[in-house]
Amino acid sequence: MGVPKNKTSKANRRMNRAARYTLDGPSFATCPQCHALRQPHHACPECGYYDGRQVVKKDAK
Repeated sequence: MGVPKNKTSKANRRMNRAARYTLDGPSFATCPQCHALRQPHHACPECGYYDGRQVVKKDAK
C-alpha cells in the first residue's frame, strides 16, 4: 500500500478540498438532433440520442 513520503501542507490540502466545493453548476451543451440542453457525454434526455445514434427509446407524444 502506498504511503505519502512527506506531509501535505495546509495550503495544498485546503486547495485540493476547495476544488470539490465550487459554486459553478453543471455545464450544458446543445443536442445536435433536437437542440435541447443536455450534459456533455450524456444521452439527451429529450430525444435519447448520443453520438448520432439513438441509445434510449423515447415515446413519441
